[in-house]
Amino acid sequence: MTKPSFPPAPAGVSPSGPTIWIMAGEASGDVLGSRLMIALRQLRPDLHFAGIGGERMHAQGLQSLFPLRDLAVMGLLEVLPRIRHLSRRLDQAVADITARRPALVITIDSPGFTLRLLRRIAPLSIPRLHYVAPQVWAWREHRVREFPGLWERMLCLLPFEPEFFARHGIEARFVGHPVVQSGADEGSAAAFRARYKIAPDAPILVLMPGSRRSEAPRLLPAFGRMLALVQRNRPDIVAVVPVAPVIADIVRAGVARWPVRPLIVTDVHDKHDAFAAASAALTKSGTSTLELAMANVPMAVTYRVNPLTAAIARRLIRVPYVAMVNLLAGHRLVPELLQERCTPELLAATVERLLADPASRDLQRTGFAHIRTVLHGPGENPAHAAAREIIDLLEAGQAAQAGPA
Repeated sequence: MTKPSFPPAPAGVSPSGPTIWIMAGEASGDVLGSRLMIALRQLRPDLHFAGIGGERMHAQGLQSLFPLRDLAVMGLLEVLPRIRHLSRRLDQAVADITARRPALVITIDSPGFTLRLLRRIAPLSIPRLHYVAPQVWAWREHRVREFPGLWERMLCLLPFEPEFFARHGIEARFVGHPVVQSGADEGSAAAFRARYKIAPDAPILVLMPGSRRSEAPRLLPAFGRMLALVQRNRPDIVAVVPVAPVIADIVRAGVARWPVRPLIVTDVHDKHDAFAAASAALTKSGTSTLELAMANVPMAVTYRVNPLTAAIARRLIRVPYVAMVNLLAGHRLVPELLQERCTPELLAATVERLLADPASRDLQRTGFAHIRTVLHGPGENPAHAAAREIIDLLEAGQAAQAGPA
């Protein structure tokens, strides 16, 4: 079985304390996991970590059980061809936890995989914590009936989630959204333009096709044709595609035949500098909309999945908007161009309006200010708030195991 090829882990990590088994199932979870590991070590320097993660978690000392990219898939039908492979990976994760008997298991997002894992390890009586509540408030609300018994504690990222889960008799604790500490709002426009020799007045368009291997190939062709249409009126436009390293190869192949070649950036600081320099953005739905809102970048949101997946989803979705920024704003703050409306012509017209209309951009930015406020958690940064919840659960488990003094 091939192990992921990453740089060496940092020295000085002591394995003498309790082991926390932690897993992320996609690139965004890898970012959350790495920040969480840093915050946990600040509270408990003796912790040792095992589990599944990507480059960022590896940089904090995690030797991943298998490559994170093996799990980065989304969509009802897109998962089907990989079910046997995912099942083997699930068996492997269960076997590793069974052998290690860690003091605590943390799963991050990716409910299709992580919730199955939590259910499978229930007989081991190891405390379990799930970080990032499943978005059953958006669709498939009936699944909430499956959650009791899956974890000892759940941490959520959105301020309205505790109330939703409380209606179903499930406790959820809001710790704030990690995007507020992502640095998305700390980029340098001047540095980005200087680094890539971009003229001061050239419009920069950020394109975000997604961090999953099943997402980008569906959006990149439409993005490429859209960019060609926009360039007819704006020959100096510069497109920037920030991507997670785990799918960089897919994106490079996908843009190879674009008539307008974009800049592809994989470094997170490069991405934030691009945000600072951007005139507008076109992004898939999801956390990327919150990153752009943090950076004050006017945007339009799009998405495309298998048509049958879309038809099923439309019957199940219970929220009025797909874009997280629209849900938090309570109205259609940014345009949504989904599925059959994800055409080069509609995308180009929407981007053109954003680039040409200062009033539209300013209206979005006013809404983003409210969103940035509601995403903050209970005082401290979200990773530290989550880490305190985790340490509390860890120490309660250790006390219960030790029994009465």
